Amino acid sequence: MRRLLFLVALLLVGTPALADDLDRILKEGAVRAGICLSAEPIGYRDGENVPRGYDVDVAGLMAEALGVRLDLVEVSVATRISDLIEGRIDVVVCNLTATVERARSIDFSFPYLRTGIKLLVPVGSALTRLDDVNASTRIVVHRGTTGEDLVRARGPEAELIYAETPGDALLLIRLGEADGYVEDSLVVDTLARENPEQVLSLPATYTMDAVAFGIRKGNPGFLRWLDIFASTYVSSGRYAETYGRWWGEPPPPIIPMW
Repeated sequence: MRRLLFLVALLLVGTPALADDLDRILKEGAVRAGICLSAEPIGYRDGENVPRGYDVDVAGLMAEALGVRLDLVEVSVATRISDLIEGRIDVVVCNLTATVERARSIDFSFPYLRTGIKLLVPVGSALTRLDDVNASTRIVVHRGTTGEDLVRARGPEAELIYAETPGDALLLIRLGEADGYVEDSLVVDTLARENPEQVLSLPATYTMDAVAFGIRKGNPGFLRWLDIFASTYVSSGRYAETYGRWWGEPPPPIIPMW
């Protein structure tokens, strides 16, 4: 953390004054982080309704490094980008995969997490891979996600069923109303581990995606700062420590730039 604070100080001293969100955040003493709280252990509310999870921890470390208060704003997968663009939040910290399509409308930092898309099926299912789906296959996805895009590309004949949360997707499978659920491994593997008699995470990982902070365009100072923070978060060992606390295993590798 000392190394990170030193790099931040160099950044702030060596960068000309920029009329971007970094200046305002430092002046106001608070950063509004949009976090999804619908998928344990990435982001959720505990039994006392307190926000917990990997993204909550990362957002807290980010605010600490900035030296400002963390104002956690709950967002959804469907609204996280529009909430950012419309100014309700300063930064998305919601398991957001950096894609070239999304990069047309927002900017992404260096990654602070890696994950990949997997397929969850009922125990005993005849479905063994995504390419086996057909017109009678019902696949649950979340609207506007890389999982939805993958199913459209790899199984275009499948019937898509939209769910708001992973819990909703699991319920649809339990009720026999869906044949599978496509989402990143952080969610799929957790559901399979917690419900071994009902669902199975198939072994194939279809993508290797960079999860990054998302901010509004036109904020080069804030983007540069987040790049340094994300890279130093990885190189300092905090990435492995935080990931291990929530998933109990080493994280997927990320090559830091700092």
